[in-house]
Amino acid sequence: MALYCGIDLHSNNHVIVINDENDKTVFEKRIGNDLALSLDCLEPFKDEIVGIAVESTFNWYWLVDGLMEHGYTLHLVNTAAVKQYDGLKYSGDVKDAYHLAHLMRLGILPTGYIYPKEQRMVRDLLRRRMQLVQTASKQLLCIQNQIWRSTGVRVGSNQIKKKDFEITLLSGYLKLAADTNLRIYRSLQKEIQLLEQSVEAAIETPETLDLLQTMVGIGPILGLTILLETGTVERFENVGNYASYCRCVQSLRESNGKKKGEGNAKSGNKYLSWAFSQVAHRAVRHEPKVKAFYDRKYQKRNGIVAIRAVAHKLARAAYYMLKNNEPFNVNKAFG
Repeated sequence: MALYCGIDLHSNNHVIVINDENDKTVFEKRIGNDLALSLDCLEPFKDEIVGIAVESTFNWYWLVDGLMEHGYTLHLVNTAAVKQYDGLKYSGDVKDAYHLAHLMRLGILPTGYIYPKEQRMVRDLLRRRMQLVQTASKQLLCIQNQIWRSTGVRVGSNQIKKKDFEITLLSGYLKLAADTNLRIYRSLQKEIQLLEQSVEAAIETPETLDLLQTMVGIGPILGLTILLETGTVERFENVGNYASYCRCVQSLRESNGKKKGEGNAKSGNKYLSWAFSQVAHRAVRHEPKVKAFYDRKYQKRNGIVAIRAVAHKLARAAYYMLKNNEPFNVNKAFG
């Protein structure tokens, strides 16, 4: 007899529900977040369990990896796509886990991508790098703003990044505050370099990295970030789905030419969104055709909208590059 298992995973516990082919519950229990406890609950049904659907927002690595290593078929639920009847009077963790097993039995369970464990570790290392880069950028802005407010002098970020740069335009407590930001910035840069070296040593350079680097603005680290966050490009049905995953598509609902609301702007991968924004800024500085496209958008709206439009174009180009194994063609992307 085929059995279907749904798990509603929380920060400190999870609910396991196992249904049979007729949606009759044969097992249900709430247990603490301990893999050994989970395996003990599932062991009597192991040979009959067709699959396990896990619903979680952030802490699924340990459970999904552990169950897969013990031979179970896992499905990571796309939480944003799971729909239940809006008129339900009662809903709870057991009902949610039951519903996951029910959808899996019907073959309509919306699932997410379970990234390979080995590459996921390197991907997460690059995510930490992104966080450090963003923090370092904030330190630069603090220094620039402090000098600008106090002296009226605008100091470029490239000047502050120089190893021999010293803050001579300020004095007293203002200089102390700015020097603190400068020391933090330089400390962060050392950590960023350490992470980059670790990434390069941890992963064998994929052939597609050279392909991605034919796009203006993409270097080795940004290229690896895009590759590892994308995973296999075949999992995206079309270029629109990929652009949406990169958060390069407006979350706008229209009817009869009028705005009727907005969708979930945070749906998608924030790391790819950041990466393509970084590529867009570089491309605008170094590629005339990209700069011309940016200028046209800038005149109609503003700089933020313009740079996101460039990022959208570059994300679409990256999709076709990876799918068709072809180098970047600026005339095709911005012609």
